[in-house]
Formats: sequence, C-alpha cells, structure tokens
Amino acid sequence: MMKERIDACIDSLVDRLLDEQQEDGAWRYRFVESGMMTDCHFVVMISLLGITGRAEEVRKLAKRIRGRQDQDGAWRVYPDEKEGNISATIEGVLALFHAGDSLDAPHMRQALHAIERLGGAKRVNSLMTKFLLALAGYKSWPAFFPIPLALLLLPQSSPLHFFRFSGYARVHMAPMLVLGERKPRFANPNVPQLESLKGSRWLFASTSADDGAIDESWSAHLPRGPLDTLQEWASAWIHAPKMLKQRALDKAESYMRERIEADGTLYSYASSTIFMVYALVSLGYDQDDPLIRQAIDGLVTFFVPDGHGHHLQTTTSTVWDTALISHALQDAGVGHTHPAIMKAGRYVLGKQHNRVGDWALEAEHDIPGGWGFSHINTINPDIDDTTASLRAIEPLRGTIHEAGDAADRGLNWLLGMQNSDGGWGAFERNNNHPLIKWIPLEGADAAATDPSCADLTGRALEYLGNTAGFTNQLPFVQRAVQWLHNDQKPDGPWYGRWGVCFIYGTWAALTGLAAVGEKHDHPAIRKAVQWLLKIQRPDGGFGESCSSDIAMAYEPLNHSTIVQTAWALDALTAVHDKPNEAIMRATEWIVANQGRPSAHADYPTGAALPGHVYSRYESYPIHWPLLALSHARRKFGKLFPEILENDA
Repeated sequence: MMKERIDACIDSLVDRLLDEQQEDGAWRYRFVESGMMTDCHFVVMISLLGITGRAEEVRKLAKRIRGRQDQDGAWRVYPDEKEGNISATIEGVLALFHAGDSLDAPHMRQALHAIERLGGAKRVNSLMTKFLLALAGYKSWPAFFPIPLALLLLPQSSPLHFFRFSGYARVHMAPMLVLGERKPRFANPNVPQLESLKGSRWLFASTSADDGAIDESWSAHLPRGPLDTLQEWASAWIHAPKMLKQRALDKAESYMRERIEADGTLYSYASSTIFMVYALVSLGYDQDDPLIRQAIDGLVTFFVPDGHGHHLQTTTSTVWDTALISHALQDAGVGHTHPAIMKAGRYVLGKQHNRVGDWALEAEHDIPGGWGFSHINTINPDIDDTTASLRAIEPLRGTIHEAGDAADRGLNWLLGMQNSDGGWGAFERNNNHPLIKWIPLEGADAAATDPSCADLTGRALEYLGNTAGFTNQLPFVQRAVQWLHNDQKPDGPWYGRWGVCFIYGTWAALTGLAAVGEKHDHPAIRKAVQWLLKIQRPDGGFGESCSSDIAMAYEPLNHSTIVQTAWALDALTAVHDKPNEAIMRATEWIVANQGRPSAHADYPTGAALPGHVYSRYESYPIHWPLLALSHARRKFGKLFPEILENDA
C-alpha cells in the first residue's frame, strides 16, 4: 500500500539523519560549488604569493579540478551548461598550470583549444576571473573595475557611498579596491610565464585600456546626476595627493580587519578571504604575518573531500543544515524532547548572534538576535538562517530555559529587518539603491544590492504564520503579502534569488502565503498552481536548469530532481485541501527515487551568482523530501492510500 511506502520512506530518512548527527548536536554536510572557482583561486594564490607548506592542499584541489573537466576540454559551472564556461575554463587552466601541469599535457591542450573556441579572455564576464588575470599579469589594472578607492572616503550622507553596496559585495570590494589602487602583479619564479609559451599568451591577453585608464563604458552606462560625480572622482583620483590615497587605503584595511572572524577568514567567505590575502600582501604584509597565516589556516578548514580530490567550500553550511534538519525531523514526528532535537536546539541556540554588525545601519533597531549560515559566522546574520533557526528552537520553549528568550530576540530582529517595501532581503534592510545598477560592473544587478526577494519573503511569512502564529490580518504581514503579489511573474511563478530558481521561489511564496491565511482560490495562488501543473514532468517529478538564472525565465531540465520535486510537492500541498493527481504523482516519484545516487540527487539547486556560482547542498536531497512527505502525510492523512490505490 502507498501509505506504508510513504511511512517507510519517512522512517528511512529520519533514521539516516539521526544516525548522522554529530556529538555536539550539529549536522555537518558538504556545501559544494558545482564549479571550481574557490579551488582554482586558492591554488593560484598559493603559487603567486610563494606560500610554502601547502603542497598537499594544492595537490588535492588540482585533482578535483582535473576531474571536473569535460570531454570537450572546457569546464562548466553547472552540468547542462551548453558550450562550457569561459571564466571557469581559464581559471581551470591557470590553476592546473600553477599546480605543475604542463601545457603540453593532453588535458591542457584540450583546455587551450576550448578557450580559443569560447573566444579567449576577452569573453570573460566574471569579475573574479578578471582580477585573477590581472593579479597574474595577463590583464591591465584597473580599467575593468571602474570604482575608485575614493568611494571609501565618501560620507554616508552622499547619494552614493560604499555602504550603498550589499554586505556581500563590500567584503569583496574592499580588497578589490586596494588591489585596483596598488595594481600588483605577482609571479612565482618557479612557474614559467605563459607568454613565453608559444600559442598560449594571446588566449589570456587583455583587450582593456592601458594601466590607469578609466573604462569608456562609463559614458555609455551612466545617467546624468550623482554617478557623473563618481566618474569625475574616478578620473581625478589618478592624480590625487598621496596622503589622500593613503587615507583611503587605511580605511579599506581597517574595514577588512574589523570583519575577520575568529578562524581568520573575512566574513567567513573563502573568496573574500583570498582577495584579502592578496590585498594585505600588496599593502606590505609578509606572507608569514599572523593575519595571512590565520586566513589560510581558516580556508583549509573549509576543505572537504569531493570526487577524487578536495574542494574548498565557499563557507560551511552547518547552522543552516542543522536548523533545517531539526525542523524537518520535528515535522516528521520526532518529539521536541528527543535527545537529537534537544542537542540540535542547544547547538543552534549557541550560534545566535550577540554582536552588532553592518546589518544595523538601516535596521529599525540595533539589538542582535539573528543567526548566520556558517558555524564561524558571528557578525553577518541573515533572514533565511534566522527563520530556519527559529523554526528549530520555538518548540523548545518549555524544555530549554533560554529558548524562549532567544526566540523572542530572533523574532524581534526579523521584524526589524523588514524592508520598507514590505519584503525581506538576505542580510541588510533597504539595501537596494537604484544608482548601483547603473555602475558598469559585472554582476552589479545580481550581487551589489540586497533587495527584497520572493524566496526570503515567502520563507519569512511561512515562519511567521506556521510557527509564530501571525496572520494576514496584521499590517506588517499584509505589506509582505502585497509585496509578493506584486513580485509574481505574469505567467504565475516567482523568481527565487538563492535557489534554482522559479520552482524555488514559487514554493517559498506559496507556502508563505498559505501560512498567513491567504485563500487557496486567490487569483495569484491559482495562477501559480497552474504554472506548477504545466511544468510537471511526465514522470511526475520536477526539474529546472540553472540556466533559468541567466535567462531570468523558466528553463526545464531534462530530468527530475529530488530537491525540486520536494519543493513543488510542498508548495502544492500547502494550497490544496485534498491530494490531486499532481500531488500524488510527485509523491510517488519521490518515494520511488529517494536514496538512489544519480543526477536526481546531485544536480546543484543552490544559487549565489547568476551564471557563475551554483552549489550542491549534500543535505538537501535528505531533509527537503522528508519535510515535503511529512507535510503531505499530516495534511492528507488517510486520503492518500484510498485515492492512490483507486487511481492505480
């Protein structure tokens, strides 16, 4: 009977999660970039800066990089990327070259041919890759980075200033601004220069203007007004007094140092930490300086086995995974007094933030109470991790003394971070200044601001409704609901910023709207349901390509994935009172495919930077199906076996 199969699947997932919990109460699963950006940048950094004692780490990373090269010689940032990714392929070649691979080796010759086929370095549109090329001497400074270091000196009363950019952007921009000013070129004397190798140099050559020039694309992009002033600053900065430049450099250095976590990493991100190391060296720090050593030691703790080698995670996902799993287990029937739930609760409670960070700049109050993504993150909380953590600890109010106070502080922090437009962003409040999008900077529209988005707003509403007990009768909830209605795409779905992509956003929006009491027959909900029914695959599952993130329109995948099917099932469950055919087919697909190692489970469903960074959460194929099946079983109860068996 189908009911027994659903129960068995849920029991199997619960048993696996209970078995894999760590002694301290956390769950530690890998958070794996589907590309190799962090791996490549670490390898090249170790080589260019001549850092000793890291040969084994380089060897393991290089092994993974080689293993991810495709048969056509290129590298891809997600499996079904059609032509290969020029930025990833150039990074792969440079990393393997600095790891000791000869350009005459067959895999390297193949890669060089792929770079030629993809158009060479002039086709690179990743700012990270452009900086890597400049650091290694293959691209000019700073024409491709049109923001002057002078930005750090602009007061926060000016129309455009450093803190207009998102927190994620700022911790990368601070070291990048230093590098753009210092214009360093690093070289390992033991690694031959590519220009000395026939047929290779031109593939990496820059087409940028000479050093010190200001990119002419400014005039093509900018409106009249405040950005004209910034352009003038950029031009005048070249001739600014040395004392003024030193003041800006000191400010950038202080900004970085003040945001170094206990493990030595900058904001707990691998990529920002790598650029910080380069920046500190360019400022005169020795490679044996404690800040440099601690930063690299911190990065090494992010290493996890992957494939035949090791991967440098962007950060760790321990708090996120632990909170989500604890909530999923409780929804599956594991009681809040169970030792596993109690241990997880204490772990999550211990990770609540108690320091004021940049998030307080625009918040309605500066009382800490949020949670971050990583276990070493203490100053950069975010909305999604906070609501996930609150779901995990709210049921523990009566069993763990400090849970009630922590939940109250977390809820207050969350409410104080709601944007003026009614939605929620990721890290900061009201961080969506329109001027930023006019700056001719790759990825500015995707990463330089932190606007309200459907996935975070929907997830916040789901917590507020299902856990905290708020409804759409409250004004602040009504504002969030209205924001979601306004953000819905004309054909029905919502775009999710931090997952792939329209299935993710639609799931978050529908579960959030349902949780706060929106009627199931509301036109917006009906339209979203029709969209989900339209994209359901013939096998009953759901699958969406990462290319949706680039096209900004739904792009189907050629197979279903366990994670996206779970999201779709959960969304449909939330807005139906009885199981329909689509719900039954999605349930059947999950039960039939759960636990089978394949592309169903391995496809990356985490998103970070459109077209460049996608991630595979090792925990996702376990806890999202558990949550979806548990919700369906609890809501539909005995209807499932009767309908499914009659249908069969």
